[in-house]
Amino acid sequence: MPVTSVEKDLDQLTITIVADFAAPLQRLWDAYTDPRHIERFWGPPTYPAKFLRHDAVAGGRSVYVMTGPEGDKHYGCWEWTAVDAPSAFEVLDRFADATGEPNVELPAMRATFAFEPTPEGSRLTTTSYFDSVEQMQQLLDMGVLEGTREAMAQIDTVLADLASFAQDRAVEAQLLSDTQVRVARVIRGTVDQVWRAHNDADLMKQWLLGPDGWSMPVCEIATAVGDSYRYEWQRDGGDERFGFTGELLESEEPYRAVTTEAMIGMDFPATLNELTLTAVEGGTLLSLVITYANAEQRDAVLATGMTGGMETSYQRLEGLLQPTPA
Repeated sequence: MPVTSVEKDLDQLTITIVADFAAPLQRLWDAYTDPRHIERFWGPPTYPAKFLRHDAVAGGRSVYVMTGPEGDKHYGCWEWTAVDAPSAFEVLDRFADATGEPNVELPAMRATFAFEPTPEGSRLTTTSYFDSVEQMQQLLDMGVLEGTREAMAQIDTVLADLASFAQDRAVEAQLLSDTQVRVARVIRGTVDQVWRAHNDADLMKQWLLGPDGWSMPVCEIATAVGDSYRYEWQRDGGDERFGFTGELLESEEPYRAVTTEAMIGMDFPATLNELTLTAVEGGTLLSLVITYANAEQRDAVLATGMTGGMETSYQRLEGLLQPTPA
């Protein structure tokens, strides 16, 4: 059990939990900032979590859902108020509705996470701040403290697996819901480099090609929110051609972009694509959450071998990047 102490301070209206781990500091930090990892322990074993959004930067947001044994769903969200990687971050932790919007009828709490190295590995100190004794007691009665203990007991297993995660960089697709898929890959390069690779037309034409044998004659990038983009690919030596168009809805350089995406010439519903870039050990985690109109559209797209083409493109991108030494 990693938790070594729990302290409730009624005068300061805080609960402080200290936990020690036999893992390097960076690995513990990555476990909290990578959505693939934090969702393996954030919820108690009987209420596993899925993170639908996870922006590990000041001003960012996270949205997660925990599903109970009877299929009941409970949503929560974070507002990231401060980040000092890899030493500390602070969030406003709230209950949320199914859209990810805060539920103002339930109490919120401010939480700080402090990471430090130890001779045996690393230590995490989390402090939760409450507005009143009544609010503090309400959350305790809801089982927040017991749930936190159960959740943190799962972290050791996640940390042990992180080494293999770092070695296996292939694109992976994970079903988040009936309509959502998260595609993720660690790319050898800095966040700034990977962002530029998605916003420089000349560079995109060199790597965003999918399987060998294709070129990208049209690469019109949306440079501001509200702009449209258009990408088209053509098979070498042939007339076969396809493409996508859409609109840039959100842009927070260099870590988040949200776009719509529709296939040119096809009467399919547009998808919503949420791209997030996070610095992790060994490079940049690219996380792409795609929302489809329905499960049928989601499954049809995945059946095309989409992730295989993306993996080929990302391998090509890594060959172009010159990562900055750590």
